[in-house]
Amino acid sequence: MSFRTVIVSSRAKLDSKMGYLVVRGEETKRVLLDEIETLVVEHPAVALTGCLLEDLVSRKVKVIFCDAARNPVAELVPHHGSHDSASKIRTQIAWSSAVKAAVWQEIVSEKIRKQAALLEEHGKEREAALLTSYIGQVQPLDASNREGHAAKVYFNALFGMGFTRTADTSVNAALNYGYSLILSAFNREIAANGYLTQLGIFHNNTFNHFNLGCDLMEPFRVLIDRQVSGWQPTAFGKAEKHMLWTVLEQPVQIGGSKWVVSDAIKRYTRSAFTALNDQDVSALLFYDWI
Repeated sequence: MSFRTVIVSSRAKLDSKMGYLVVRGEETKRVLLDEIETLVVEHPAVALTGCLLEDLVSRKVKVIFCDAARNPVAELVPHHGSHDSASKIRTQIAWSSAVKAAVWQEIVSEKIRKQAALLEEHGKEREAALLTSYIGQVQPLDASNREGHAAKVYFNALFGMGFTRTADTSVNAALNYGYSLILSAFNREIAANGYLTQLGIFHNNTFNHFNLGCDLMEPFRVLIDRQVSGWQPTAFGKAEKHMLWTVLEQPVQIGGSKWVVSDAIKRYTRSAFTALNDQDVSALLFYDWI
């Protein structure tokens, strides 16, 4: 089972040989391809061979490319995630509005529940209680926008009354980077299961290639919030970005068992497809942190 996150942060040439990723930089390193879950190309002066890309795609390795500031700007998404992707896509297109609305209601409710739990962890009992009261008010497709109301209370309680998500701060840089990592993990699972990332259940931006990933990831955003709020970064550079990658390796509880976050994403994503395909929201499996 793949479990490694490999980060290439300096000039190098990447190739595959005898089932290994070969990294030729100041020194040559080898990593078994079957052990790699995610490859992050952080440096723009990294060259990859076509043979390596083919091997990575065949093993469903998530590949993320960064710009000169080491921010994720692109990723490798296979055209064919599974042998029956044509059937999966037809099913996806046919998901009813009612089941999509019900699944989104559950996702938003769980996100707010996780936000309230994090506020309690930070001693913000009054704000946590307010968020908890919103959970029962979430309607199908969140028609009353409880998610938006909760977000305002949540972020101000977590980072201060002067905090806004649009400000150019280290905290926002860390949140945005962390969210992009979580989104990439979801996109990998969606594609691997044979579905289209473009067709969401709530998000439907014409210019967003990852609407479905943006939908499914919502409760997992709080894992990034938890890391950043406990850290409160005053700067955001290479070391801080690497620290955020550890979120995917943290243990959580899901389906009565202990898993790391990257594996919990797999189990949750598959449960979401079951819920949508069977029109049964009770099939959704949400995580609990440990």
